[in-house]
Amino acid sequence: VGAVGGAFAVAFCRELAPVLTAGVVAGQVGSAFAAEIGEMQVTEQIDALYMLRTNPVDYLVVPRVIACCIMLPILTIFAVAVGLLGGLFVAAYFYELEPSVFLESVRTFLGPWDLVTVAIKSFIFGLIIALVGCGWGLTTAGGGKGVGQAATAAVVTSWVFIFMADFFLSLLMFHELGITRS
Repeated sequence: VGAVGGAFAVAFCRELAPVLTAGVVAGQVGSAFAAEIGEMQVTEQIDALYMLRTNPVDYLVVPRVIACCIMLPILTIFAVAVGLLGGLFVAAYFYELEPSVFLESVRTFLGPWDLVTVAIKSFIFGLIIALVGCGWGLTTAGGGKGVGQAATAAVVTSWVFIFMADFFLSLLMFHELGITRS
């Protein structure tokens, strides 16, 4: 019973919080990037940027990538905090576990390396979401229908890359390093 908080915290921090937060951001932000840039592509605004000797990647993609790489770790840390508070509430209210026991278990099982991995994973997921969303937007063709397809494809592609990256990052960060519990 005393390990419930720690087991929940490790699983939530290492896997669920980064992946779920990235999924929400991919659905909202990644699709918005693809739709916005895709609309600019089909209405020839990207061509106008070239005519003005402005690189569309520098002007449209780089700021979005930077913003996503900064904000996703912040959102994920917030998700971890809210998730741990939710876990504390459930453990105390439904399972009548003392909050001090839950929190001590979290403190015992969750180490600084787990929080570092959250930030690293989130940064990489933010990079994936921004690059995929902007990439689909820049390659949009076919008018309004193409914009919708690009937005959908950006979300699906982001999810696939997020799962693949999570698998390899988890393997690298936890298995290869011999870290099973921090």
